[in-house]
Amino acid sequence: MTIRVLLADDQAMIRASLRIILEDQPDICVVAEAADGAEAVALARRLRPDVCLVDIRMPRLDGIEVTRALARPGLADPLRVVMVTSFDLDEYVYGALRGGAVGFILKDAGPGLLVEAVRAAHAGDALVAPSVTLRLLRHIAAAAAPPAREPARPLSERETEVVRAIARGRTNQEIAAELFISLSTVKGHVSAVQAKLGVRNRVEVAAWAWETRLTDAP
Repeated sequence: MTIRVLLADDQAMIRASLRIILEDQPDICVVAEAADGAEAVALARRLRPDVCLVDIRMPRLDGIEVTRALARPGLADPLRVVMVTSFDLDEYVYGALRGGAVGFILKDAGPGLLVEAVRAAHAGDALVAPSVTLRLLRHIAAAAAPPAREPARPLSERETEVVRAIARGRTNQEIAAELFISLSTVKGHVSAVQAKLGVRNRVEVAAWAWETRLTDAP
């Protein structure tokens, strides 16, 4: 199955570079490009791409507003949005996460991580660049976070370990290797955690971990 991607960035050179990287993959095609946030929302609603790659800072609507319009919790048929950011814009990422984004990558992260983030989003998973995760941990640890929801049922010791790993930006494969368990077991723990927390994806699991200080700030 071909993964249909929408690119939203106000810089034509960035869009062209992303298109080249993505369309070099046999399972990915770029179906549309948007130069501002309002155009991104209109195109995404009309074309219903599998994944939207959205820059944070754009004219008319910024990336957070685009994410809320397309992916916020409560929408009948939300789209999968992956936020593209740079080091000096990390303060916006937390708002996008709460708005429903399912991934965060840095513009200088490299082609491999870009492709992995698109595939993860399409598969219903999420990918957070570890360096973004660490910067967010510092930011949240230094601020007074709002009270986090209590899980419907207490997390097991193993589930807590998985949550900590997710909050550090680890993939399922990396978690399996770190904890010496199978990939299917990791997926089972992630599903159980999401059900207990009442969240939709692993990005929201990471947000919960940050809010509850479950993961120590680096």
